[in-house]
Formats: sequence, structure tokens, C-alpha cells
Amino acid sequence: MSLGNRLTLWILCLPLLVLLLVSVSLLKQDTEWRKAALRDRIVTAVEQQSPEMAQALFDGAQSRLDGMARRLLEIDETRGVGIYTDEGLIELEMGRNRAQVASSPPHTTQLDTSGDLWRLMMPLAVANNEGTAMPQAWLELDIDTRALTLDYYRRLATAGLGLLILGLLLFVIASALGRRLDSSLDNAAEALRRLRSGDLDIRLPEEGAPELRRLARHVNALGDEMQQSRENTQRQIEQTTSELEESMETIEIKNIELDLAHRRALEANRIKSEFLASMSHEIRTPLNGIVGFCRLLGRSRLEPRQREWLDQVQVACDNLLALVNDVLDFSRMEAGRLELDRAELDMVSLVDEALALQAPLAHQKGLHLLGLVYDDVPSPLRGDPLRIRQVLTNLTHNALKFTEQGEVIVRVMVEEQPDVEHVLLRVSISDTGIGLTSQEQHNLFQAFRQAAASHPRQYGGSGLGLAISRQLVEQMGGQITVESEPSRGSTFSFTLPLDVVGNGIETSDDILDGSRVALFEPHAPTRHALNHLLTLWGGQVEETHQPDLLPPAPALLVATLPTELNDDVVEEWRARLQACPCPVLLLVNMAPLELPDLHLPRGCEILCKPVSRQALADALRRCSSAQRRPAIEAQRQHKARILVVDDNTINRRLLRELLQRPGLELAEAGSGEEALALAEGETFHLVLMDIRMPGMDGIEATQALRRMGGHWARCPIIAVTAHAHDSERTRLQAAGMQEILIKPVDSNRLETILQRHLGFVPPLPANASAPTPALPAVRENDIAADLAVVDLELGTRLANGNESLAYELLGELVASLPDTLEQLHKALASSDSEALLDAVHALNGACRYCGAPELALVAETLETRLRSRGMSEVSSLLEDLFKAIDRLNEWHAQSQEAPPSTAK
Repeated sequence: MSLGNRLTLWILCLPLLVLLLVSVSLLKQDTEWRKAALRDRIVTAVEQQSPEMAQALFDGAQSRLDGMARRLLEIDETRGVGIYTDEGLIELEMGRNRAQVASSPPHTTQLDTSGDLWRLMMPLAVANNEGTAMPQAWLELDIDTRALTLDYYRRLATAGLGLLILGLLLFVIASALGRRLDSSLDNAAEALRRLRSGDLDIRLPEEGAPELRRLARHVNALGDEMQQSRENTQRQIEQTTSELEESMETIEIKNIELDLAHRRALEANRIKSEFLASMSHEIRTPLNGIVGFCRLLGRSRLEPRQREWLDQVQVACDNLLALVNDVLDFSRMEAGRLELDRAELDMVSLVDEALALQAPLAHQKGLHLLGLVYDDVPSPLRGDPLRIRQVLTNLTHNALKFTEQGEVIVRVMVEEQPDVEHVLLRVSISDTGIGLTSQEQHNLFQAFRQAAASHPRQYGGSGLGLAISRQLVEQMGGQITVESEPSRGSTFSFTLPLDVVGNGIETSDDILDGSRVALFEPHAPTRHALNHLLTLWGGQVEETHQPDLLPPAPALLVATLPTELNDDVVEEWRARLQACPCPVLLLVNMAPLELPDLHLPRGCEILCKPVSRQALADALRRCSSAQRRPAIEAQRQHKARILVVDDNTINRRLLRELLQRPGLELAEAGSGEEALALAEGETFHLVLMDIRMPGMDGIEATQALRRMGGHWARCPIIAVTAHAHDSERTRLQAAGMQEILIKPVDSNRLETILQRHLGFVPPLPANASAPTPALPAVRENDIAADLAVVDLELGTRLANGNESLAYELLGELVASLPDTLEQLHKALASSDSEALLDAVHALNGACRYCGAPELALVAETLETRLRSRGMSEVSSLLEDLFKAIDRLNEWHAQSQEAPPSTAK
């Protein structure tokens, strides 16, 4: 849009818009003022006549009442009058629509001004003999304000017509001004275009408005300056060209001389590299002989002083051999004679091998050395395993060399995987050593240079290791970087582009087969790594902060021995191993020759850190296959009978899953009456009793069982409930229940109860899962906030690790929701608090074992509120409950069409 058109729009639209807003505002205010005046006039008239109308109504003077009503109808806007009593009688009605009569008498004057037909209601009251006013009837008056509305629109149309005429006039004026402005600007733009294209003779006439004349004057001045600049530039080009022709001859001569010098330097560098490679190889031959004869001499009988000298010679030879190897590799790289191999490799094995070579140095300095290869790293891969191991060894050795305390951790992870056949790995070696400044990091990867001048004397080395590592990584297609701060450690990282062989998917072995494994490891990174591996291999890991086990005993204990092993500590661990009821896998951060004699029992093993993944897997297989203690076999022959009483099938099914084992016989009852019927003909050693059940609840059933006497007078009865406040705990214990289990039942707590009341712990089956986690604590101020509608991972854990059972239980919960909704609506319709509490309690119990955290938390909160405050303050929670049920039904309907996911 041109500037003239925009000017036209501004001249036209802005005044019109302002005038329109002002007109509408004034008309609106005038109309509102008229309506307010009408309202005051009618209300005043009615209020003045209302006492007389009330008195006439009280006296029964119908003629006076009619006369006053007609006077009200004489008001222009009045359309109908009616007088009604609170007994439903019509005392007077003129011009009214009966459908608009109020259902109850108003207590004060009310005027309904919504719409064009107003409705005025005013109570008519007279004083009785005692002098007090008693409302008996009321007056209703219909008022028509459409005349005001029509007058408002009529004046609005008049104002609009005036604005239209004004707009046409403004358009004509603005259009003329815009065309003149656009014409002048177009001429200036055309002149500038011709100047840019090289036509420097164009000039504009200096006429019109002052601004346009000034614009034309500046455009003409620009043309004059460009003409002068062109002439100056031409003269400079001619002068510069002559100077360049002279310089080019000189540069050509210099280039020939530099090329000859460069060729001589390359030849000299090639000869130097070949000499270094040849000399390094020649030096290694006699040096290998010296090292071999030193080792032979070490096997002979030597005096202590001679052996000390021999050890010093051996160390010097090893350092000299490492230096020669570095020089040889460096010279090969400089000469371009280093070729990379392409072979299959496994990063887990490479890391384990590199760490095993550096383990003696870590043991000597008391450092934690750990390798972490993430699960998403494919295997097998294709690359140069020798050079990758060399870089890993070099960087790990440097990290250990410059670290006096703490840890060195090697991590291998996937940086990027563009397709299934290629992967970019990132390998990082982090330490807690002396760290580096930014200047030291800058000089770090240069040959024969270390971070500081004192490092070669203090830590040894030639300064070639990092330079060789950098060149190897770059030759393999990666990059090496370092991040460090002084006194806060360093992290060396390098990338490796490798090829994926096959599908790159490595299946994990189910070594532990669902067994419970106790893990004692004070070092946090090692503990997390072991926890992950043990879980990956099928174990249910329980981390512990002490090596002493609490009942029930796990299937295996993985523990780390202290670094300082004096006689007292060794004796303590000997006693602990002898008393341990399960096999033990010990880990120790020391060399094999330094291991103490712990008199390991059968089924126990000891490994030295850093532990390779293969060695750990083999040791776990041996420990898992070790013979169990005879006491455990004796327990399997013992039988105990348990009665599970619960009206909810989901709860009974979950308890059956938790208790299913060879040492137990289970019976189920769906009500208190059914439990009493079973108790009359059978004997049970333990009863798990639900509390709130329809008909005979858990307390009544417990009291009835106690009254049967005999065995039932002392049979342990355990309350299983979703609510157990202090007052209710006292009430349950008074009813004869020994203990209370909170839903969802924690398997550790259940194991403790079996141990306490049955005298033994029946063994869990091989596929038993980890303890069932409890739901989060209820906080009423954030009910169901940020909770998923369905969390199948939580449901699987609640279902004792059985994923298919978790799906079935969730389906049963969804199937029971229509009946639950019907019970809730019936209880609300009849205001029956007990029925409502029963329905909510049943829903809460059903949700305890299903992966529906939102519904479970709302039901838990609602039951708590019902028990503490009754039905008076649960309306908002009931709305949340119905919404949660609707969302669960929606999720279930969608899941029937789409594959299930872990959490939604």
C-alpha cells in the first residue's frame, strides 16, 4: 500500500472512528439516563400507591384497588398489573401474562430490567392489630421499554448517516492529497533507480511542497556526488593496476622459493619420522632382552638389597619401554604409516580389559575405578579394537596418575545414531584429581608437552600419550575434548564413529531368575551400577546400608569389603559369613595377592575391583546355583493354612498372588458370613480380615470367630484395611485383631507377619517380585495433581511384578465402575452416609492394587473426608471422583483401540 493510500486511510478512518465512538458513547449514556429516569419514576409511583393498595386489599375494597391499578396502567410504559397472595389467589390482574407470575412472594421491592420488558415486584403489607407488618400479597407490574430502545436505534442511525456524509467528504480531500504525494514519491524513486543503474544525468524538478523540494534537491546532489566519485574511482583503478602488475612479478618469484623450501622440509620430516620409527624398533629389541633377563634374574635367590636394585631396574625398563612404544606410534603417525584395523569389537569387553590393566595402580592408591557402558550401546560393533583400547588405557592411566583420592569413572554412551548401521559413541573418563587451568588445557595435546613443567618430574611420562590419543581418535573419525577446573578433577571425552554389526541388540541373561538380592556398597556410583546390572539380570535388588541382614533373608548378598582390613575387621567378616543364611558375593578394592583369608563358606565368592561384567555374571551364576541351607528345605515341608476374607475380588486375587508359595495353603471368603461358615468345619493358622464389608463387617466377623472358642480364641487375625487412624487401630485391637496391614499390602510387612505368627517364612517362588510400593501420601490441597490416569508400571509393581495380572486387575476395576457409580448415586440421592462410605471404601480398596493413581488418591481422600467430616463437605471431592472415573473409562476405551503403554 502506497504512502498516499495510507495517508488517505488515516485522514478518513481516524476522525470517523473517534466520532463514531463518541456518538455511540453519548447515545448509550443518554439511553441509560432515560431508563434510569423511567425506573425511578415507576418505582416512585408504585411505592407511593403501595400502602393504599395494601390497605384496600386488606379492607376488601375491590373498586378502590381497581382504580389504583388503572392509574398505574395510565403510565405510558406500563403494560400490565397484577396483585397475588401467598395462598396462590389472584386478587387483581389487568393486561398480564399468567406465565410470568412469581412462585413465592418477594420480601423486598424487586425490578427485573433484563430485556425490553421489565418486571416490578413489590410486597403489599398492612399492619395487624399488634402493629407489626405481615406480608400477605404482592404487586407485579409489567413495563415496556421498547420505545426507549427504538429511540436509541433511531438516533444511532441518524448519527451514522451524518458520519457517512462526513466520511465521503474526508475521502475526497484525502484522496487528492494522497495522489499528489504518491506522484512526487514515484518520481523520486524512479530517479534513484536510474542513478543506481548508472544513469547519472537524471535530475528532478525542484517544485511543490517544501518537503518535496528538499527531497528533490538531495536526490540531485546525490547524482552529482556519484558522478564525481565515478571519475575519482576510475583514476585510482588505473593507478592500482599498474602497481599490482609490478607486485605480481615479485610474488611469483617468492612462491617458487617457498615451494622449494616446503618440499625440502617435507623430505626432512619424512626422513626424521622414518629414522625415529627405525630407531624405536631397534631400541625395543635389546630392551626386550633386558626386561626378559631381569624377570629371569628375579626368580633366582637374591639378597634384599639386590632385589630392591632389580625392582628399580625393572621399573626403569618398563618406563623406557612405554616411552619407546609412544615414540614408535608417534613416528608412525608422522610418517603416515599407521593403518587402522576393521574388526568386530565389544565395548563392554574393551572397557573391562582397559580397566583390568590399570587396576594395580588404582589398588595402590586406594582409588575407585569403575566402567559404565550404557544399555543403548549396540554390540557387536566394527572398528579398531587395538587402538580404542590404547586410547582408553592411556586416558585412564593419566586419570589415575593425577588423582590421589576419590574415583575414576569410564562411561560409554550413544551420542548419535543416524541409522541402524552406524553409531557415534561418546567415551568419557572423569576423575577427581588435580584438575587443569585453561592455559594447561590449551597445551595439553601437544607432543612432548605436559600440563605443567613440574609434572614430568613429579608424575613421570613423556608427554606423548595425549598427543598420540588425539591423533588416533582423529584418524578414527572422532574428536577429543577436555573439561576441567583446578582441584576439581577433569573429564576427557572422545567420540567414536563405528559400524553396527547385525541388529546391534544384545539380549540380557536372566541369571538371578527373580531372586531377591541384598546389595551393600558404600560407593554410590558403584552401587548404582551394580543395582542396574543385578536388576538387568533378573534380580530384585534391595539396597542396604549395613552388611547384616534382617529377616526375611534374601537369596543372595552382594557386599563390598572395607578398604582397611585389619585383624578385627577380618574376624568380624568371618563370623558374618558363617552366620549368613544365603550365598555371599564379596567385592574388594585390592589386588588378589593382598586378599585376606576369610574362610569363605560354600556358595560364597570374592572378586577384586574393578569387576568385569563377564566375571560378575559368572560369579552370580555360581552363587545362584549353590545349595541352600537345610533350614530352608525344612521350611518347604511345613504347611500353613491362611484364610483371606475380603468382599473385593481384586483384593483377594492380589493377596493370593503375594501368598502363593509351596509352604502355604490358601482359602478365600467373600464375606464375614462365608468366613464363619468355613471356620466351623476347617482350621486355619492365620486370617487376613478385611474390615469394611457389606452385611457382617470385619469387626463383627472377628468377634464371632473369637466367640467360637477353642483354636479360634487364639488364632492370629490380621486386619487388612485402607484406613487405619489411631482411633481405628485401638478399635480394631479391642475387637481381637493382633495387627493391621495397610492396603496396598507391602510384601516385606507381610513376610514379617508370617515370620512372627507362623514361626517361619515360607519360601517365595522363583519369580517373586520386589516389595509392593505404597501409594503416595494423601495431601488434600493437591488432590490428584499431576497424577497419571493410568500408570501400568506402578500397576505391575502393585500386582507383585505380574504384568498380565496388572492388566486383568485394571480391566476388572473398569468393569466394576458402573456398579460403583450406581451405588454412589443411590447413596447421594437418599443422603445415606453409611451407604456412601461403603461404596467409596470398596472403590478405594479396589484402586489400591491397580495402576490408577489419580482415582486411587481421590478415593483415599474422599474416604478420609467422609470419616472425619461426614457428607457435609464432600461435594467438591465427589466431583473430582466422578471426573477421575470418567477419565479412567475414556482411557480404557482408547486402550482397546491402541496398544498399551507404560504410563498415560
